[in-house]
Amino acid sequence: MKEILGLLLFSALLPFLPLGDWQAFLLDTAQFAFLITALALSWDLLARTGQLSLAHGAFFGLGAYAAGLTAKALGPLPALGVGMAVAGLSSLVLGLATLRLQGIYFAIATLAFSEVMRTLVLKAPFTGGPIGLPVPPAFPGLPLGGYYLAFSALLLAVAISLGLARSRLAYAQAATRQGEAVARVLGVPVVRVKLVSFLLSSALAGLTGGVYAFKTLFLTPYDAFGLGRAVEALVIPIFGGLYTTSGPLLGGFLLVGLESWLRLRVGEGYLVAYGALLILAILFLPRGLVGLFGGRRGAD
Repeated sequence: MKEILGLLLFSALLPFLPLGDWQAFLLDTAQFAFLITALALSWDLLARTGQLSLAHGAFFGLGAYAAGLTAKALGPLPALGVGMAVAGLSSLVLGLATLRLQGIYFAIATLAFSEVMRTLVLKAPFTGGPIGLPVPPAFPGLPLGGYYLAFSALLLAVAISLGLARSRLAYAQAATRQGEAVARVLGVPVVRVKLVSFLLSSALAGLTGGVYAFKTLFLTPYDAFGLGRAVEALVIPIFGGLYTTSGPLLGGFLLVGLESWLRLRVGEGYLVAYGALLILAILFLPRGLVGLFGGRRGAD
């Protein structure tokens, strides 16, 4: 819990630190870290049931486009609510159809859903198609408005993750993850538990996508619905520590910071070094960073 509070406090005070000529770059990198970390936390909420989702890139994109399309008419904050609702409702439809699947079958179904959503947005005329969709800034008169909007999304993700870990649902998720047949014998409504987890997870991913839209001010289907979003969402919790809050938080901050540093130092070959470090971490840190620092899986 201390590392969570420390990282959040540092993030809140970062704009007021003497960063010199690096301030604009560091604040922009921090915003991206907030959003990717929030997306990773949303993925981990569903992973606690044992389900491997590759649809979080689609929920991210749906939230981004829904917020971008409604921002002018509704304003930024209601538009973010629309993005959460669209992502959440789409997860209900997908979940009712697929949550009885397990393992690789569920992962393939969610990947197919992502590709369908990307294709629909690519072909729909009102989304701008392959040309893209311009998005108005959320707070044009506030220089730090976008920064603290992204930070607020991260705060909400952390609060939901911590609250869920302390709720009765956490025990039902753990039982479902260990074995659905045994969980049913114990009286756990397995499908309902997975559906509620899917709804919370996707709505948070939609919120993250909406804030991302206001950060970039321009959306394309290839960016918003890219498979890379889904991969980032699952790699960060694995690197940081699954089924925790501190794991994705530490993993997100470190991986985004590492990627930015490698881009500056290595240039176009940064992905090689980045991938090698991830492979080494997965091989030698099976419990992620929280295991390295003595944390327990399932703890904060």
